[in-house]
Amino acid sequence: MKARDAVAALMVGALMALAPNAAAQLKVAVVNTIQAIQLSEEAKTYLENIQTELKPDQDQLRTMQTEIQELQKRLVDEGDVMADAERRSVNKEIEDKRIDFEFRAQKLQKDVNDRQEELGQIMGPKVQAVINDLIELERYDLVLERNSLLYANMRHDITAKVTEKLNERYAESSVGN
Repeated sequence: MKARDAVAALMVGALMALAPNAAAQLKVAVVNTIQAIQLSEEAKTYLENIQTELKPDQDQLRTMQTEIQELQKRLVDEGDVMADAERRSVNKEIEDKRIDFEFRAQKLQKDVNDRQEELGQIMGPKVQAVINDLIELERYDLVLERNSLLYANMRHDITAKVTEKLNERYAESSVGN
């Protein structure tokens, strides 16, 4: 998408150099699609559901982290009076818990990444459809991704409009369910 936006920016520059009057009549918009998605009600609901689903795993990680800290504190506080076998046992338990913690943390992070990717796959076509509708309705000649631009005047930013349209469509689909 960045390459496409770079080409579009070059086209705008070329138009302005070759035909200043044509460039002045060019209707340009910029959109931050990620922000539009994040601010949409559908994405907020989706993310809240993910948070609820993943809360037990997060709680389990917190518990494991607390257990590791308690064992480490025990070693510091009682290590001098522990027998070597007990100290080795506690160190092994800490190491085992750390390995389990890291594994579960990686798994949780993968789950979060997978869900975010899923959200992108769900919302991507919806955002594109809304942008296409706005292009047709408002007759934009060029729509660029805001994140790939060095500068764009805020008056060209249609992110809020895109979010608003996404919310309207989500509300309409929610009423039907």
